[in-house]
Amino acid sequence: MLNKQLFSLLLICIAVAVATAEDVTLTCNMVYSSLEPCLGYVLGGGLSVPSECCSGIKSLHRSARTIADRQSFCRCIKSAGSDATEAQVSRAAKLTGICRANVLFKISPHVDCSKVK
Repeated sequence: MLNKQLFSLLLICIAVAVATAEDVTLTCNMVYSSLEPCLGYVLGGGLSVPSECCSGIKSLHRSARTIADRQSFCRCIKSAGSDATEAQVSRAAKLTGICRANVLFKISPHVDCSKVK
């Protein structure tokens, strides 16, 4: 099974948004499950991005319908990636481009999820 710390690292790399605790339908468990196929690439063990990774990213983006959802998504990613290396953050930040998904927010350990709209 996936090490929680490693999975958290992956999450910081994917585009997300900031939200209030009210009316949040997107949970961190949903985010982590959807992004699990991306972990090998983000950690540097994979040379290519699996199609399941892109499907998970696009699914999350479709699910993040409200500001609260996008902010929650952002917080989950930021929390998961808090121990990520610069190289891992860089690889994660490339995923939306590789997967041709909209960027909901900047992938960075310094992102202010409360400003995600």
